[in-house]
Amino acid sequence: MVQLDIPPNDYINPGHLGCPGCGATLAMKFALKALGEKTVVVIPASCWGVIAGPYPQSALQVPVLQMAFATAGAAASGVRAALDMKGDTATTVLSWAGDGGTFDIGFQSLSGAVERNEDCIFVCYDNEAYMNTGVQRSSSTPYGTRTTTTPGQGWKKTRKKNMVEALAAHRIPYAATASIAFPEDLICKFQKAKDLRGGSRFIHILAPCPTGWGIASDMSVKIARLAVQTNVFPLYEVQDGLKYTLNYQGGRPVQDYLQVQGRFKHLTGADCDQIQQKVDEDWELLRGKAGIYVDPAAARAREQRQCKSKARKS
Repeated sequence: MVQLDIPPNDYINPGHLGCPGCGATLAMKFALKALGEKTVVVIPASCWGVIAGPYPQSALQVPVLQMAFATAGAAASGVRAALDMKGDTATTVLSWAGDGGTFDIGFQSLSGAVERNEDCIFVCYDNEAYMNTGVQRSSSTPYGTRTTTTPGQGWKKTRKKNMVEALAAHRIPYAATASIAFPEDLICKFQKAKDLRGGSRFIHILAPCPTGWGIASDMSVKIARLAVQTNVFPLYEVQDGLKYTLNYQGGRPVQDYLQVQGRFKHLTGADCDQIQQKVDEDWELLRGKAGIYVDPAAARAREQRQCKSKARKS
């Protein structure tokens, strides 16, 4: 077993209202380990609006301000201004929104806040649909995903919006992706964002939802790891909208990720091949921005050889 270097302090009380295996709850747990107790969390309508618990109770050991769906960026900006007026520059303002409150309903407010370069950390914990209200599609929902509101054959026919690229285009100081399956990487990125005071920082976290994704509650971390290993959700950082750094080299076939989730069980082999092509295209584009090129097919072959080698040794 690998021993991880993770801070021991927890800032989530027992008894939160998250579902078993909730990736969003794990994401908050790791984020607050990095940021510490001098943090104010702004939460728009989302799963976390429920997970934190009803007022006056709270699962979090830090101050929480719950806001309307579309207003996380504006509310976080106001909290930051109030703290600055009090002379409190040590407290971190953390805007914590789901994909609906980031990609869709909250995008205007978020874009306005980062265009002003507000001194806040903006987070999207991404479960790739409106899970709290019945698994409806969002612009974060990937191509091929079945939801309760996708017409026709019942699955989405358009690509997922690239939110990191949208935020990087605002030329903010720092944008990054993170995953609950790589906690040390996630914590490191939050610590880096905390230290980069004076401007907007954005972190996009993949947070699987067992209910919406059609997986067992004990599979969330494994699925999140497969997303990174297949390059479906690459781990990378962007500084000042220009400098790209890749944090992980994946190579497993996308089918390894798709075939273990109920939301993709309708896909044919041809559909999976099409998704693999889209993932390869996005991965090549990202590697080009980072100034690196590796043939995706060669990377998958190398990963498969490594898996077979591990299997023989075990």
